[in-house]
Amino acid sequence: MNPRLQEICVEAVSWRQDLHRHPELGFDVERTSGFVAMQLRAFGFDEVATGIGRTGVVGRLKGKNGSRSNAGNVAFRADMDALPIHELTDVAHKSTYAGKMHACGHDGHTAMLLAAAKYLAETRDFPNEIAFVFQPAEEVIGGASEMLADGLIEKFGIGRAFALHNLPGLAVGAFALRVGPIMAASDVVTIEITGTGGHAAFPHTCVDPVIVGASILLNIQTIVSRGISPLESAVVTFPIFEAGTAVNVIPAKVKLQGAIRTLNPQVRQHVITRIAEISRAAGIAFGIDVWTKFEDGYAATVNEADSVAMMREAAERIPTAALTDNCDPLLATEDFSYILGQVPGAFAFIGNGDTARLHQPSYDFNDEALLFGASFWVSMAQGSPVIRE
Repeated sequence: MNPRLQEICVEAVSWRQDLHRHPELGFDVERTSGFVAMQLRAFGFDEVATGIGRTGVVGRLKGKNGSRSNAGNVAFRADMDALPIHELTDVAHKSTYAGKMHACGHDGHTAMLLAAAKYLAETRDFPNEIAFVFQPAEEVIGGASEMLADGLIEKFGIGRAFALHNLPGLAVGAFALRVGPIMAASDVVTIEITGTGGHAAFPHTCVDPVIVGASILLNIQTIVSRGISPLESAVVTFPIFEAGTAVNVIPAKVKLQGAIRTLNPQVRQHVITRIAEISRAAGIAFGIDVWTKFEDGYAATVNEADSVAMMREAAERIPTAALTDNCDPLLATEDFSYILGQVPGAFAFIGNGDTARLHQPSYDFNDEALLFGASFWVSMAQGSPVIRE
């Protein structure tokens, strides 16, 4: 490993743990973004832009030849926001804010990209320009979209974009990537059923929306098991079923709300179509009003082949690093997908070791992964033939 980068990563541990102590949610990441901007200016970046996507930060760093690539600049992205979870770890750097914690490792993503930024600012040992993108609100829909709406691509001449995310269960020092979809699309569906409520002792005088809701829910479960090839991936989950409030009252209204997660656009549309058909048919069969609404969520995160090749080569240049090629995709979501909808690029996983899972209150980013993450970004900047043209 590079000795100077190792020194910087010792410092980066303190950055990461400070960020962990002070988690911020959504777009309200003023302290975090202020820290990032202060560090980039101290590193000597050529430009540090704040307020991109409300509280996003973009640092522009010129390499040896001091010019933009003809194919556009490369962007390295890290997310900054935390989650509304109360931390249950006993680490010295645990969250100081009740009900908020970095349960997805965005503190680590920010620290490893800052470490690479400091090293590259010192050496300028790369060609062209790189945009270092620090994004708010990844955990809620909007962060990437707002940065794009503020001209992220155009203002910084971005032609290709990359991101890393830590993955518990993957060994520290390991990277995992694949061509094509690596994270799922997610859509929200709401079904409201309006019947006629009444006394629980006289169900024959009512049109019971609870029975209709149960019927719809059970039939929806056949969409994946009987309507989609077992070689495709889809998950349909309805965690919300709101009905009555008393044991002797049949409610007049029931509300179901769930999420659809898919990797394939055709499968996504099939699931949406079938939910609408099943709901409509139940309304007709039971003689009851059924209203269905679909809300577009995250698009699938789809990796472009040339960009995956760049990430693969970067990982292979890191001493002691391991690589899992063509890894299994995850049905979790990632709003980096919106950036990949604008420019080619790729998203990969970096190992967090044997730790608690993401979004669990006992999770903590593994500081041993910082050096591997920073080394990866430096390797991307220095060695990729595509960046070098």
